[in-house]
Amino acid sequence: MHESCGVFGVYAPNEDVARLTFFALFALQHRGQESSGIATSDGSKIRVYTGMGRVSNVFSEESLSQLGGHIAIGHNRYSTAGSSRVSNAQPFVVGDGASSIAIAHNGNIINANYLHEELDEKGYTFHSSTDSEVIANLILSCPGNGWVDKIRYAMRRIQGAYSLTLMTHRELFAVRDPLGVRPLCLGSVDGGWVIASETCALDHIGAEIIREIEPGEIVSISENGVVSYPGEPGRRGLCIFEYIYFARPDSVINGRLLYPARQDMGAGLAREHPVTADLVMGVPDSATAAGIGYARESGVPLGEGLIKNRYVGRTFIEPDQRIRDLGVKLKFNPLPQVLDGKRLVVVDDSIVRGTTTPSVVKLLKRAGAKEVHMRICAPPIRYPCFFGVDMATRHELIASQKSIPEICNFIGADTLGYLSIDGLIKAIALPRDIFCLACFTGDYPIPVQLEMDKLALETMRGRHHS
Repeated sequence: MHESCGVFGVYAPNEDVARLTFFALFALQHRGQESSGIATSDGSKIRVYTGMGRVSNVFSEESLSQLGGHIAIGHNRYSTAGSSRVSNAQPFVVGDGASSIAIAHNGNIINANYLHEELDEKGYTFHSSTDSEVIANLILSCPGNGWVDKIRYAMRRIQGAYSLTLMTHRELFAVRDPLGVRPLCLGSVDGGWVIASETCALDHIGAEIIREIEPGEIVSISENGVVSYPGEPGRRGLCIFEYIYFARPDSVINGRLLYPARQDMGAGLAREHPVTADLVMGVPDSATAAGIGYARESGVPLGEGLIKNRYVGRTFIEPDQRIRDLGVKLKFNPLPQVLDGKRLVVVDDSIVRGTTTPSVVKLLKRAGAKEVHMRICAPPIRYPCFFGVDMATRHELIASQKSIPEICNFIGADTLGYLSIDGLIKAIALPRDIFCLACFTGDYPIPVQLEMDKLALETMRGRHHS
């Protein structure tokens, strides 16, 4: 499973905005490691610098020094639409002169193909195969007396998930889709304002957290201050995987710190799926808090049976299956002296394709574990996501093809227990109706086509240029 992208924006006349953006993106690195980029404006010119790889690999003192100005946006990417290549790295800058805008996008647009064809017929130029560039050109094409009017008009045309930071020569905008699928928050720093995917980025740069950007809201930041343009009330669809896995445990979403929420998921697993065991361990790092919660609730001692190589990227961040398989072997090293003869409860965040968990179970048993009882925070994932999570097509999702006993046998565990949807909602302690649970239930907040190709725009672009 891939994370969502990370976006950031800052309007701060008294700050080195490029450097501030660099450190904020560093804090959001977990949300995407394929490419990174920063765009800045000094009021008359927009400059942009992007590259493949992690933030620390893309930027240098020299590149940051070239990004002058008092407004900046930044982006960490993984590919939900379009392949992993430098032409798809964000931010994108579209338009000419005073009408140009830069965009950084977290999410996925399900009607991007239709909008792309419409804009292509109108003569708009595309240099990438991403839905983010479609959004930017759509905003340019929309009627209106100013940028807010154009953005609002575009929002009526777009179907899907989008948390955006947008920048013109003189203004910074934050935009969140009406469902509120991906998080976005507002903060302040030394006479300026910042926007980020997660509050951990604000903590990292010493900013004060003000509030979340509401679903459907547009926020404009300029020399005139901060102006909010609220959205309409309606169905909400915050991705519940932000709480299970995507967001950092030190982030706050909807007033709920994620670390104790994940501990409560582990406690819920202990109540729903108790088992006689000698040791509880969370798969590091994403299930560490849940492992603590399981141990506390069950009374079974907590231990550490796998050592993680923290210089290897998250297993699911690589888009190639061969790299994913190799990643499991590089990522963990078991502790035989701790595991030998033990009956283990192993808590993990999710099972998606079922390609990683068998390797983890095998590692533990080869290291001497007598029994391995897998406990999973996410209920069975039976349906794909179309709103910014590249979690495979439906036929690749193991829970859509096998029963829980069959999955248990496939992964080689002695028992397997998933947290129920009710147990998950209880752990998060927020109303059920604010979440998108479609990957568990198939009830999507807006109609979707069950088989979609993230490279569809790339195929379309090739067809137009052949």
